[in-house]
Amino acid sequence: MSSGLLLVIIFGMMLFVLFMGAPVSMSMGFTAVVCLLLFLGWNHMTHLGVIAFKWGTSMNQIIAPMFILMSEFLSRGGIAEDIYYVLNKGVQKIKGGLAISTTLACTVFAALCGSSPATAASIGRISISEMTKRGYRESFAVGTVAAGGTLGIMIPPSIGFVMFGIITETSIVKLLMAGLIPGIMLALLLIISIVIRVRFNRSLIGEGKSAPTPAPQAAEETSAAQAAADQTLGENIADDLQAIPGYTAAAEAPQAAVKKESNFLRILPSIILILVVLGALYAGWATPMEAAGYGVVGAFFIILFQKRLTLRLFFDSMRATARTGTMIVFLILCGFCMSYVISYLGIAGDIAQAIVASGLNRYVVMIVIYILWFFLGCLMDPSSMIILTIPFIFQTLTQLGFDPLWIGVVSTLSCEIGMITPPVGLNLFVLRSNTNLPMGTIIKGALPYVIVLTIGLVILTVFPDIALWIPSLM
Repeated sequence: MSSGLLLVIIFGMMLFVLFMGAPVSMSMGFTAVVCLLLFLGWNHMTHLGVIAFKWGTSMNQIIAPMFILMSEFLSRGGIAEDIYYVLNKGVQKIKGGLAISTTLACTVFAALCGSSPATAASIGRISISEMTKRGYRESFAVGTVAAGGTLGIMIPPSIGFVMFGIITETSIVKLLMAGLIPGIMLALLLIISIVIRVRFNRSLIGEGKSAPTPAPQAAEETSAAQAAADQTLGENIADDLQAIPGYTAAAEAPQAAVKKESNFLRILPSIILILVVLGALYAGWATPMEAAGYGVVGAFFIILFQKRLTLRLFFDSMRATARTGTMIVFLILCGFCMSYVISYLGIAGDIAQAIVASGLNRYVVMIVIYILWFFLGCLMDPSSMIILTIPFIFQTLTQLGFDPLWIGVVSTLSCEIGMITPPVGLNLFVLRSNTNLPMGTIIKGALPYVIVLTIGLVILTVFPDIALWIPSLM
């Protein structure tokens, strides 16, 4: 049987099980076991146990859960609101200042969070209401939050980069640093787009209206909000939303009171924490695991000294981290089992050789893969998309001459675009479940930013050194 046909069978089986409602990890694990029995035989089953033990006990498995715990503490502790109010003071006199401050707040919080849905939910909870109170068009307000939230998986610390590094055995430190300049570039592109749109369409910020549009009220009861999400997504996808890092923190947890008179000194500890974590990684003073530990301890003491730490917040954060961390461990284990089957059958190598020998321009191949990532990014969270596709395509892309670090960055950016692309972009549903806005309004607001992020992807494709410059200095 040819490698191409084997690939179609394996990928088709995975998607079939996935669309039956199984989690991504279970669909990959089930497919790996079935294909192993069909094409390799019983004697290979013991290798799956070896893989599970090796990677289940790897110290690298601690990195993502610790970054998640750091995110949980800060998200539940109301740090996002502080960041938003402080940054808003600095740009409030600019046309579209609230939208700009929202994007800046997403950028800063992304450096503390590592999760796109958590960033969108945390910043959106307060910023959407503030913008609509000032007369901003609802679609413009919610679209700005949806797009800004995507920065959570690009700017380090990024859970997606940690997953990519583990699966491909690429330096996690260099991956995290590779996302820094692209993340800042994307934030600037979003801000530039806001300035241009506001300049040519003042109605986006309420100018020319007789009265401001009433602000959407955040859902007071989580059960009602989740019922709306369940009705739209179906129970299985709604459960997937709950498993996304940081989502429950924003949607369910009682939030600490945040005063609107927050000043820079109130967010200074968070800024210092960002500098400590990133500085330790860049300078080589700490491994990713140690830097994640600094982040957890720092986040804990920030909310402790600001008198926001409660017993319920602590246990809710630990519970959410355990749930999400377990999901990530299963994703990685099942991903390695699938990689074993693919490698032993020689599928990845044969496909890579066939594509290289075909003489196709490598950027044509890259565009096809971009389209695949856009599609899958609409259907699943970034970690799942990376685990699902990288075992198939990583060897092909490296043989075509693409840098592994650059592959990690553009795959992450493709995830970002997918997360705000209808009909199933996850950030859209996160905001739908946290506001009473109709999905049509959210999609209408997010679509212009899909174009902006796609422009960013084109820039990174043409100028890969944007992502590779900082790692080259390390």
